[in-house]
Amino acid sequence: MNPATFAQLAGPVSTEPGPGLFLRIVLIGSVVGIGLLVWVLARAGRDN
Repeated sequence: MNPATFAQLAGPVSTEPGPGLFLRIVLIGSVVGIGLLVWVLARAGRDN
């Protein structure tokens, strides 16, 4: 996907210009996903 497609998808999410809210949602989702991945890997390593 090119940046223009991302900007078009972000349009309905945010009324302000630029990525704004869409970028925040992506960043928060990434941090939560990394946290879950670390937690799962820690649990798997502890069971051995």
